Amino acid sequence: MSRPAAALGPRAAGALLGRAAPAAFVLIWSTGFVVARLAMPHAQPLTFLSLRYALSIAAFAVWIALSRPRWPRGPAQWLHLAVTGMLMQAGYLGGVWCAVKQGLGAGMAALIVGLQPVLTALWVSRPGGQREGISPRQWAGLGLGLGGLLLVVQNKLQLGQASASNVGLAVLALASITAGTLYQKRFVAPCDVRTANTVQLLAALLVTLPLALQEPAQFDLQPGLLGALAWSVLVLTLGGSSLLYLLIQRGAATGVSSLMYLVPPCAALLAWWLFDETLTPRVLAGLALTALGVALVLRGPAAAAPTPT
Repeated sequence: MSRPAAALGPRAAGALLGRAAPAAFVLIWSTGFVVARLAMPHAQPLTFLSLRYALSIAAFAVWIALSRPRWPRGPAQWLHLAVTGMLMQAGYLGGVWCAVKQGLGAGMAALIVGLQPVLTALWVSRPGGQREGISPRQWAGLGLGLGGLLLVVQNKLQLGQASASNVGLAVLALASITAGTLYQKRFVAPCDVRTANTVQLLAALLVTLPLALQEPAQFDLQPGLLGALAWSVLVLTLGGSSLLYLLIQRGAATGVSSLMYLVPPCAALLAWWLFDETLTPRVLAGLALTALGVALVLRGPAAAAPTPT
């Protein structure tokens, strides 16, 4: 009979949590599309994100005051964390939310941002810059994952609503999350996730708030908006962003990025469950293909061993 988690030693408990973290991250991150759907009709995107960052900073401040973790050491680490915050919070979230607000279909936005694993793999395996090997099995997994992603979002593509402006914003989000992942893996030394997230959120707020002040006034206190804000702070930021930080620090960039392939399929399942959106046989095939692709990537040598920082 297996022992309960509480009876496990620290090392075994850590390994168990490490195996559960990727699945928890994908599930949490996938809810971002649901949050956007709930909040977008009632608020401007950068105004919502600025409030989300400010409330998240306050929540982390309470957590830090109670637990008293160490802050990052030295101005260089503060600077590196600030850069990742500007890229992975302000750039990524700001780009996606503004693109959808300007009329880009959620499926098209998911497809564009879903190219991150391919960009990450191309970057880490470039001549003269390789930091982690990409095996043929992993390249095959990346291809399968992209194919599955295309199947999942094909029915949601709204090409008639795409414009140079909103597609450009989605591409900005893609570039930001890719660059932020690689930058954090390369330059950010391991430190406490609570203090690291606080520094990142402060940087994101400093970038986003001045832009939010230029938006038209719109913040309707509807239950959907308040629920989306609470979920964004308590689950997406405190949970999802913290898990992403830990996954990047402990795993190879390609393996972590490949998890992003699973976000649009999981979002499709959540939309089916919450909003009665149709799950066609093509979407189900895409779900299976994407899961297989990610499994191949995570089983490869690059995802098995952490890359030195």
